[in-house]
Amino acid sequence: MTDKTAIEQVMGAFEEFKATNDAAILELKKKGVNDPIVTEKLGKIEATLASFEDANQKATAALLEAKKAAEDEKAHVDELEAKLNRMSLAGSADPATREQERKQRANEWLGAAIGAITKGEFNLSADQQKALAAVREEYKAMSVGNDTTGGYLAPAEYVREIIKGVTEMSPVRSMVRVRQTASKSIMIPKRTGQFAAVWVAEQGTRSETDGLRYGLWEIPTHEIYALVDISEQNLEDSAFDLEGEIRMEAGEQFSVAEGAAVVSGNGVGKPQGFMDAAAGLGENNSGSAATIADADGQANGLLTLKHALKTAYTRNASWALNRTTLGSVRKLKDGDKNYIWMPGIALGKPNTIDGDPYVEVPDMPSEGAGTYPIAYGDFSRGYTLVDRIQMSMLRDPYTQATSGNVRFIFRKRTGGQVTLAEAMRKLKCSA
Repeated sequence: MTDKTAIEQVMGAFEEFKATNDAAILELKKKGVNDPIVTEKLGKIEATLASFEDANQKATAALLEAKKAAEDEKAHVDELEAKLNRMSLAGSADPATREQERKQRANEWLGAAIGAITKGEFNLSADQQKALAAVREEYKAMSVGNDTTGGYLAPAEYVREIIKGVTEMSPVRSMVRVRQTASKSIMIPKRTGQFAAVWVAEQGTRSETDGLRYGLWEIPTHEIYALVDISEQNLEDSAFDLEGEIRMEAGEQFSVAEGAAVVSGNGVGKPQGFMDAAAGLGENNSGSAATIADADGQANGLLTLKHALKTAYTRNASWALNRTTLGSVRKLKDGDKNYIWMPGIALGKPNTIDGDPYVEVPDMPSEGAGTYPIAYGDFSRGYTLVDRIQMSMLRDPYTQATSGNVRFIFRKRTGGQVTLAEAMRKLKCSA
């Protein structure tokens, strides 16, 4: 069905709808009730109109676009006015006649432009096609493709919006315990040994049950910084608030660096990560050399990891893994062929892995031989993050003044360390 046929059918149905509806109104006034036959006919016509509503909306949108295009081209019509006058209008000496002919040609071109959009150029009359061709030829002589022939008069629109890729920031700060301090480090007492209770006879000899010991753990704070030089003229002339922009960028990058350190930092000049070998986390093998699934493709290694954690820590335990590994977890089943990943809607709580929530941590490694792609445990008891100084900014207009630059220095002091390794465990891809 062509667009022309569809429009004719719609308009015909609408005319019939008006006539039938008018008749129904008159019938209602005369008899007080509607004629069932007229009501049925009216319903059929309404259904016909509804069936063409999509096409009608498309046609309406095309018409609006055509009007918008005509308005946008109005400036070009004004620029081409002199050119058009030099075509066939040059023979008319009378100014009034020239003006009338000019308007006539402009109207012909506008009508042809709208018709080309709504009906297609091939469906235009010969005069309309000729009008379009004539303007197209003149337009070539004044094209925005060349600066000197009109490009300078058609500048591009500048959008005050910066296109940015997503910066993946680890949510580990929400998982671990966070403390504030006004000192360079914090000292945490820790029990390092316990005595054992001993059974004794009624009058048996009781000796000291030695073994209770304590230690003192220190978590130092470390410094992270960013340094950016921006020219004074750039700060003065930029369409953006550059100072606010780099402050936001610094905040994002500090979060990225902090997340990576909390996961895998070596503790030298930075926080110690819970995945660092020196952190002392217990581990379990997946059962497969390079994946989290065991040799049978099941989640036995993952479930073994979970049940190797002491019961007291499982009450507030969660999984830590990256998005790629999560995709593999969704495919795993337990020994009863049940999927261990469950959407939250099924349980009325967050999505779970074998009943426990999980956190997507982009800094966790992916599956691979000898890697540790998953950690599990009570991270709030196992890891402590210490904030000494929140991110601060120093605006230095002096140091680089001779170079015409302003220096921005961002810094933050924070530290972190595993304080209770037994509260967490990790899974190793290994047979």
